[in-house]
Amino acid sequence: MNKKRPNGKSHSTRPVRSGAPKWVRFTREEVELLVEELAKKGYSPSMIGIILRDQYGIPLVKQITGKKLTKILEEKGLAPKIPEDLFNLIRKAANVRRHLFEHPKDKRAKKGLEEIESKIRRLADYYKSLGKLPKEWKYEPEKAELLASGAAS
Repeated sequence: MNKKRPNGKSHSTRPVRSGAPKWVRFTREEVELLVEELAKKGYSPSMIGIILRDQYGIPLVKQITGKKLTKILEEKGLAPKIPEDLFNLIRKAANVRRHLFEHPKDKRAKKGLEEIESKIRRLADYYKSLGKLPKEWKYEPEKAELLASGAAS
């Protein structure tokens, strides 16, 4: 894991709440419909959460529906093939690879690429153990370039 960052706890924490906030006027069915509608427009799960928070005043989908946003997308058949965090790491690795092609002597970028690719492999192993990725899935930088450019997304 990345041990470069210091150990700190200066981030915000969500308030503990069991049900939906009183000020949210959407029902469970309406929230699920909104999630489905936004997913069909092509938004990623994290972007859907941001849109629901900022435009509809829904702080957390799980508080209202009892299910996480990705679980709702899986039930509707709209979940991305590759989990979003893994896809973002693959895109980041492709960008660093492109940079290294232009600047081959950049040693820091090379080390950064190694760290990113090790994160990709660890995360892929985790998703394989959960069953979100097929057991034969393997990170291949050549295919990742195509994936990150949007050809296979």
